[in-house]
Amino acid sequence: MKIRRQSFEPDGSGSIKIEAVDLDDWWVLYNLIVPGDAVMANTVRKVSKDGRVKKSSGQIKLKLEIKVEAVDYDKEESVLRIRGKNELENDFVKIGAFHSLELELNQPFILFKEHWDAVALDVMNEAAFDSASGKNGVTASNKFFEHVLKAFVKHVDFNVVRCAVIASPGDIKDQFYRYLLLEAERRLELKLIIKNKSRFVLAQTSSGNKHALEDVLGAPNVMNLIKDTKAAQEIRDLKDFSDMLLNDSARACYGPKHVEVAQEEYMAIQTLLITDDLFRNNADIPTRRKFAHVVKSVKDSGGTARIFSSMHVSGEQLAMYSGIAAVLRFPLPDLEHIEV
Repeated sequence: MKIRRQSFEPDGSGSIKIEAVDLDDWWVLYNLIVPGDAVMANTVRKVSKDGRVKKSSGQIKLKLEIKVEAVDYDKEESVLRIRGKNELENDFVKIGAFHSLELELNQPFILFKEHWDAVALDVMNEAAFDSASGKNGVTASNKFFEHVLKAFVKHVDFNVVRCAVIASPGDIKDQFYRYLLLEAERRLELKLIIKNKSRFVLAQTSSGNKHALEDVLGAPNVMNLIKDTKAAQEIRDLKDFSDMLLNDSARACYGPKHVEVAQEEYMAIQTLLITDDLFRNNADIPTRRKFAHVVKSVKDSGGTARIFSSMHVSGEQLAMYSGIAAVLRFPLPDLEHIEV
């Protein structure tokens, strides 16, 4: 990656003119550019004779400044797509019009941030190389992998962790795994990684976003290793609920009122799913007590209560059902008619 120019203000805002020179740079930029940033770049647009950006009779070069709303990396075409609203008016694209930019290798662009924190600047400086000398030093990917390795060593305790999953789109996971093993062979303090090599699993994901964890946790090779863990049980329970809701909806319910009625009036809950978020609201003690009572009631009646972590992807999925749901022992078709 080349840094062509940079300009910063005392409040931390500023811009950097960047040129990506290899595929590793896209991974760095994909994780660096976030919604709220702005990207300015030259692009080509098809323009009709009346000046509208539509099916065209010709193409023109434009400079657009896009307020970032989404970032996508297309590894097949080796481009980074920036989507958002234009902030630089010209004869063909109005301010506020929704457009996308495709950033390509060796095509300079300017990245604006309202605040360049130390981490972002460090990532940029480490990814860049000195074009005057023509020497890369340590590659951008290795610098990124070193950051990941440090975080791994800090947070992963093999006395507790049964399975370590390395996942990514494309072949980044394979590159990092090779880097991890090479460094573990080289550094004495990383020998535990070699000793526990069998606990590592590589998995493919559809993207680098957090929600891609669903792909990881659904992979058979991952589930086989974590099948006896709490996380795996939560995934199975959530799938059972989703399947029941789809195939026999009278035996599934969600939402505080429906779940409460199913248990308090019918003792019907076989498996209760509830997120820990519902127990964290210190300002609403009666509500916390109500949910605690439902959990106790389900257990006392022979059912199972699963408390999901809101920090886990399965907890986030459960939150989409208001944070509480249940699989019932028998159908309760009248539940759906209860006013919430």
